[in-house]
Amino acid sequence: MASRKAGTRSKAAATKQAQRGSSNVFSMFEQAQIQEFKEAFSCIDQNRDGIICKSDLRETYSQLGTDPEEAILSAFRMFDPSGKGVVNKDEFKQLLLTQADKFSLAEVEQMFALTPMDLAGDIDYKSLCYIITHGDEKEE
Repeated sequence: MASRKAGTRSKAAATKQAQRGSSNVFSMFEQAQIQEFKEAFSCIDQNRDGIICKSDLRETYSQLGTDPEEAILSAFRMFDPSGKGVVNKDEFKQLLLTQADKFSLAEVEQMFALTPMDLAGDIDYKSLCYIITHGDEKEE
């Protein structure tokens, strides 16, 4: 009898978890907010293919008068107070894993696989910025 109750609880818990897992993320927002998201997406999706790609972002940045390369370099400069053009790999990895929109360890390792490093193992963020904004030759 006890095992039957445990089985019932397991099924109920599994059903509840499945419902949570399949819930619609848009249910968290009001209809007006969802419409704003759709409008913003369509403004960024310059080629109207339903996917926001690098060229869509470049075009959006240029329309806003923002240089994406300079914006990214400015962000990296915050981690380079000495102005050497590099950031410490271990410190940067820790930030990626623990701050804001946290990266997974797999995402960090994937990024570091393409990241230019100097002889000391520090990240050459100027070269990384170029790869982010222009693509990696290996990708093409």
